[in-house]
Amino acid sequence: MARTSSIAAMGEEQYQTRSEQLASFVERAAWEDLSPAAREALKIRVLDSLGCAFGALNGLPIRLIRENIEEFGGNPLCTLIGGGHTAPDRAAFFNGALIRYLDFNDSYLAKGETCHPSDNIAAVLAASEYSLASGRQFLTALAVAYQVQCRLSDVAPVRARGFDHTTQGAFAAAAGVAKALELSAPQITNALGISGTANNALRVTRTGELSHWKGLAYPNTAFDALRAAFLAMRGITGPREVFEGNKGWCQTISGDFEIDWSGENLERVTRTILKKYNAEIHSQSALEGMIEILREHGFTGREIDRIRIDIFDVAHLIIGGGAEGDKTIVRTKEEADHSLQYMVSVAALDGQAMPEQYEPKRIARDDVQSLLHRVTVVPDPVFSRRFPDEHACRLAVALKDGRTFTREKSDYEGFHTRPMSWAKVEEKFHRLAEGAVDVFRREEIAFAVRHLDGISVRNLMELLA
Repeated sequence: MARTSSIAAMGEEQYQTRSEQLASFVERAAWEDLSPAAREALKIRVLDSLGCAFGALNGLPIRLIRENIEEFGGNPLCTLIGGGHTAPDRAAFFNGALIRYLDFNDSYLAKGETCHPSDNIAAVLAASEYSLASGRQFLTALAVAYQVQCRLSDVAPVRARGFDHTTQGAFAAAAGVAKALELSAPQITNALGISGTANNALRVTRTGELSHWKGLAYPNTAFDALRAAFLAMRGITGPREVFEGNKGWCQTISGDFEIDWSGENLERVTRTILKKYNAEIHSQSALEGMIEILREHGFTGREIDRIRIDIFDVAHLIIGGGAEGDKTIVRTKEEADHSLQYMVSVAALDGQAMPEQYEPKRIARDDVQSLLHRVTVVPDPVFSRRFPDEHACRLAVALKDGRTFTREKSDYEGFHTRPMSWAKVEEKFHRLAEGAVDVFRREEIAFAVRHLDGISVRNLMELLA
């Protein structure tokens, strides 16, 4: 946005760039601004994410990243989940990769963008541990990151322009980290300018043949955002007009948009949604519907002849075989958890969609490879108009004996209309973490997160190590 004559009339000393307005919002955010519902939602998402992290400790990319850290080291200021210490930026990358690898962490649905705000947790944790922050300070900083990422996703989607959702995350992670470090507004402005200029990622990360980078793109953005905040803390400056400047973010990435940060709150976390199944977020209602049909009618996946799924257009685009690639070619975990055909087929055959459904041997088996080619995914204009307020779909399952069963869904357990309770998320946490942490430590971690507003981040990190 160019400086108009009305802005000029305000006087140079009163003019604030968009990044300065955002920085003012970050600086003034306070624990007292969070409603009880937002505080509860943040704690639930932290526990959910930690379960995802412990469940991912044996993943191949995680082991490779760990080898990289062990070879190159790092000043041991921050804790690695599962044990060990390293520099804050490397801890943010490793812990972020853990949270993201299973693709089981939370999501936010905007009309033109989908993101995973819990991708910010690892960077905000690292900054909070470094700065000896209290649990309240950490949760406030995390709420800032959630608010920034969700609101930018609302008004400045970039997916259709060929950029990845981590692009908005460059601002969200920098804002959350800067808050955890208690930077001043000018320092926050510099952190936003550095991170937002340097971290504009391509959507090819999630189209066509998928690679390990699908799960590592945001941890990398968070790594760079944390580094940007530390540089700003030292006095390094960044582009103050990163949004509205000549060839800035609005002109080249997002198009123009408006957010009045003076009127924003910290409540967007309550609109984020959790995953009931270990599967891409837009598949959740279809998976719940498939499993409900199986349980109600008592047939097995081997009796299925074909499946038709009518679903909202975003699901068809991303995981159903739309513009982002053929989803019947499934060879790896990354391709499997972004193929609606595979996920519904494996849920029909196994009665669940959990991490074990993405083991290489399971993906390669003939039963699921055969059935996924008999799944048809069709975008439905009515369901599309109801998205993102609803998570609508219709399944028609035809059996080999001629019987047909249908089920229509508007949401699932974990959607904001049917949110998961603390008890349900704690159950998920124990299920995912049981192979890595004994039950006594898991209970300690859950208790610590439940009472995070009364302890320090260091207290929590000691348990995670």
